[in-house]
Amino acid sequence: MKLTHYSILAILGFCSVAVSGLKPGECEVCIKVIEKFAATLPDDAKRNPARIEEEFKKFCKTSKNKENRFCYYIGGLEESATGILGELSKPLSYPMPADKICERLKKKDNQICDLRYDVEIDLKTVDLKKLKVRDLKKIINDWGEDCQGCIEKSDFIQRIEELKPVHTEL
Repeated sequence: MKLTHYSILAILGFCSVAVSGLKPGECEVCIKVIEKFAATLPDDAKRNPARIEEEFKKFCKTSKNKENRFCYYIGGLEESATGILGELSKPLSYPMPADKICERLKKKDNQICDLRYDVEIDLKTVDLKKLKVRDLKKIINDWGEDCQGCIEKSDFIQRIEELKPVHTEL
């Protein structure tokens, strides 16, 4: 009887190792970028890995922040140090789901799944005085603005208050 229990536990242990999969929330940038990119692919390029790579490089030219970092990791940018675009283009031409492609990419480069989107700050409810200067700078930068002569935290807060009507829906 004990031998049977141990056998079952051993089999379950091997099965759980074989079925790895992604955890919920893991590889969020990878999955989002691949889904977003796949939606932009022209029909004549969807089955051609070389065309997919071409289109991905065009797609990456307009990417920003975490999505740009993802493009860098897999070789979608000119300044990328490595290139594993084949690990994206071939499975995408089958077509394979984005989460499965990200699983494969994770095996090649673990950093790909370490990318996380920044938490959005709700400017309608947040107290700017409680934010760090780094977060205030990020808000201004995300808007594509600058803060010439800003030194103190209060300077950044004042600039955000000036720009808020232009960049937020009221």
